[in-house]
Amino acid sequence: MAQVKTVYVCQECGAQSPKWMGKCLSCSGWNTFVEEIIEKKRAGSVATKAYSGNQPLTLEEITTEKMERIQVGITEFDRVLGGGIVPGSIVLLGGEPGIGKSTLVLQMALGLKDKKILYVSGEESLQQIKLRAGRLGMNGSNCLFLSETSLENVLTQTEQVIPHLLIIDSIQTLATDAVESSPGSVTQVRECTAGILKFAKKNHTAVILIGHINKEGSLAGPKVLEHIVDSVLQFEGDTNYMYRILRASKNRFGSTNELGIFEMRGNGLQEILNPSEQLISKVSDDVSGTAVAATIEGMRPFLIEIQALVSSAAYGTPQRSSTGFDLRRLNMLLAVLEKRAGFKLLAKDVFLNIAGGLRINDPATDLAVICSILSSNIDIAIDHKICFTGEVGLTGEIRGVNRIEQRIAEADKLGFKKIFIPKLNKGFDAKKFNIELEKVSRVEEVFRKIFG
Repeated sequence: MAQVKTVYVCQECGAQSPKWMGKCLSCSGWNTFVEEIIEKKRAGSVATKAYSGNQPLTLEEITTEKMERIQVGITEFDRVLGGGIVPGSIVLLGGEPGIGKSTLVLQMALGLKDKKILYVSGEESLQQIKLRAGRLGMNGSNCLFLSETSLENVLTQTEQVIPHLLIIDSIQTLATDAVESSPGSVTQVRECTAGILKFAKKNHTAVILIGHINKEGSLAGPKVLEHIVDSVLQFEGDTNYMYRILRASKNRFGSTNELGIFEMRGNGLQEILNPSEQLISKVSDDVSGTAVAATIEGMRPFLIEIQALVSSAAYGTPQRSSTGFDLRRLNMLLAVLEKRAGFKLLAKDVFLNIAGGLRINDPATDLAVICSILSSNIDIAIDHKICFTGEVGLTGEIRGVNRIEQRIAEADKLGFKKIFIPKLNKGFDAKKFNIELEKVSRVEEVFRKIFG
């Protein structure tokens, strides 16, 4: 006879409580507890059961089979995963609504011509998927589509097909009859993912799960979900801009430092193999307030354009606004400009923007930021064939940056004639670059060399 037990489960962290609570003691979330019914079956004596599971083995007894990764045909996606999807692994793909997650995996499914794909959608009907495939201009005869929300039915169909790649869109729409709770709850997400994991490891089937995110920007569901899967990918970007960034926050079979960049177009997502050429506008020399920074996102170097606007404050309190750059770091750099370089910006509005809608956290962009601000303040343009890289300290010194050779090589490849680098960066061969290297140690030195 089954025992019925009622518990309250936090929908943010998965913590359980015997009674309803307004605030979760684990994650401090408010009004997150939902009542769920757990049905436990009486189990017989463990000693009387015959063990029929896996047997323990030594390292010598374990056979290692060379399993080739599945190349999905999208270079940026393969790069982020470390060369493709490993058979038997589970990849969790998360992102904002409307960012392009379903479009990305549909392009991937229809682009694989030599693999058997099963695309399970719990959010769209088969007719809607066909209409979206028609907008993408793609067709694939080896890709099977299933519109289903029951985990038992999905696993039954998957066992009959045994695909090379299983795509679930999305994991929050699946539900199992073994749990008495609504779809999308913490318990349902955990149990459905565990069932898919068991099937994937048994049949060496690669799985891609699309996951929703909550209002804080993290993946919805219990934190254990990210521990179960092998790779966690974040699909980021602003819906008002066309650029999308794919980055890995967890990867058991590769590095988490890789980065993939896409562009959203009318016919789907297009790869940007050389983002530097796309992110730098072809501006003339008479435009003030712009500077080019050599930055690195993950393992990938590229150049970005930083735009600044400095104007007289129309109201009593001057405004400080930044898009794609940390506002607190901007305030710090403005204080350095006033204290160490003698530029009075207290009574002026300062606006900063990273062109293309990207969000940059690399401190090596500090030098380009202060140069663009000063260029707008004195209304003198910076030569568009000059770029910058360097971190600015509170004392006004230019601190060294990592992977300086990759930054210089990227600027050299795009035809820049001069790059300002920290004097502290040494130990590389400058003769192999055709670009002029201007080594600086203080912000005052940079201003004198640029503006005289």
